[in-house]
Amino acid sequence: MFSFGPKGVKVASVETITDKPRTSEQKPPVETELKLLVAVERFAAFRESALQRLSARNKGIIRRLDAIYFDTPDHALFDAGLTLRVRRTGRSFTQTVKRMASNGALSRHEWETPVHAMAPDLGSLPLLEIGPPFDKLDPQLLVPAFATNVRRHALMVDVPGAQIEVAFDDGKVEAGAWQQPISEVELELKQGRPAALYELGLSLMETEPLRLGVQTKSDRGYALACIKTPKAFKATQSGIGRDDIVDDAIAALLGNCHQQILANLVPAELSEVPDGVHQLRVGLRRLRTLLWLLRHEIGAPALASLEAEAKQLASNLGPARNWEVFISSTIANLETVELEDIDFSGLRMAAHPFRDEAYVKVREVLASPGVNRFLLSLGLVIEQRNWRNDISAGTLGILSEPVGKLGARVLGRIERKALKLGRHFRHLEPGQRHKVRITLKKLRYALEFFLPLYAGHGATGKYLKRLSHLQDSLGAENDIATSRELLHQVSEATTDPGVHRAIGAVAGWQRCYQISKADQLLSDWKNFERQPLFSD
Repeated sequence: MFSFGPKGVKVASVETITDKPRTSEQKPPVETELKLLVAVERFAAFRESALQRLSARNKGIIRRLDAIYFDTPDHALFDAGLTLRVRRTGRSFTQTVKRMASNGALSRHEWETPVHAMAPDLGSLPLLEIGPPFDKLDPQLLVPAFATNVRRHALMVDVPGAQIEVAFDDGKVEAGAWQQPISEVELELKQGRPAALYELGLSLMETEPLRLGVQTKSDRGYALACIKTPKAFKATQSGIGRDDIVDDAIAALLGNCHQQILANLVPAELSEVPDGVHQLRVGLRRLRTLLWLLRHEIGAPALASLEAEAKQLASNLGPARNWEVFISSTIANLETVELEDIDFSGLRMAAHPFRDEAYVKVREVLASPGVNRFLLSLGLVIEQRNWRNDISAGTLGILSEPVGKLGARVLGRIERKALKLGRHFRHLEPGQRHKVRITLKKLRYALEFFLPLYAGHGATGKYLKRLSHLQDSLGAENDIATSRELLHQVSEATTDPGVHRAIGAVAGWQRCYQISKADQLLSDWKNFERQPLFSD
């Protein structure tokens, strides 16, 4: 255990900053690693089995690693996306600063310096290179936040095209009176191809149901200390540029989807983070849209299985999202209407067991070997650019085209399909409107993928706004259709008269809502129809 206050841990002060900024040709050191989680009760058996499979240079080294993570009382380092750790290994002490890098889910910028005790010495760090808040940080403000105690068995493994350090870690992370076990294997790339990490990870999964670890030890420590609450992660801008060729843009776009999916794995398991499942499904839909586009543009047979697996995973997550919308949106909205003599609390209580059961399914699915192999396989495809495999020579030329040509072709084709499906919109059957809604989703995701190519185009914002309004209207219709099935499930599960009155009130109110919004939905469609893609 350790003290959380400033007493008992002396932090070395900064006398002067003598480091010089790194030149543009020099890049900060980057740590590239993959973490796999092992069931605590299976750790010893898995380690022995893995040691027999790995082509290690020797038996490796077993060390005790004790570390304290420091931050300011207001968590300035955490808020800046940084961690500061001092680790003791034997009689030596190492100070490490890590920052999330922007070039992939496996990589982080890392700075290490030796220190003389279990306390930070900011004067030995390249503070100007690391940047805010370190460049102006008062070292006296640093206090312990949490600690880790780990027994590490590390060995170097040679694989085709790479050298990887494999570290079996078991121990604990503790914050005050709270602690959690650590049971994982870290694969750190020392030299060679990043794809080798995914290949080795998939190989290890063949004999043990491992899970892809998306939380660092510091993530878990901050969560345990109640400093960090998992939050849903929205998609970031794709990052492609006008000068990119299609091949590079595909890698960037797939990586962007992969990042969103990985970032929402932990929030998706928590019912107290309702947007977690939603954003995970958004990430999967964006991925499916991109894979669908690639299938139509270049063929890419190597990606077909990923598209099917993404669809299956999104489907398995659907019930949790549906019940979440039903409870937090449908019922909540009706409670604000204050319908006379209708109490929705019983309906809410009757729906909760269904939602809880759906979240149990989410946790089971995300822990399954198939899903975790899918997540690693997607990373491997991105690193190896497998979309190049088994495509025709003529199609191969598309990969060297400017990405703008692909963007214009793709967006135009999806828009034409949406407009064709939406003809005579007023008279479309629900199933036909559903097809329009799905196509508009693809159009929205595709437009967001290629949006950086059209920065500054005056009509883009107007087009997106009209598309968004139309999607919201169609989405409300879809939520109503989905809630009818949920109401039926609740109705079958209870005989409570109050709950059945509430069910009838929901059904009646939704029908009135659909009638009242019919003209608005048609207006939203016409507004979209009158705003051609990127017209002025």
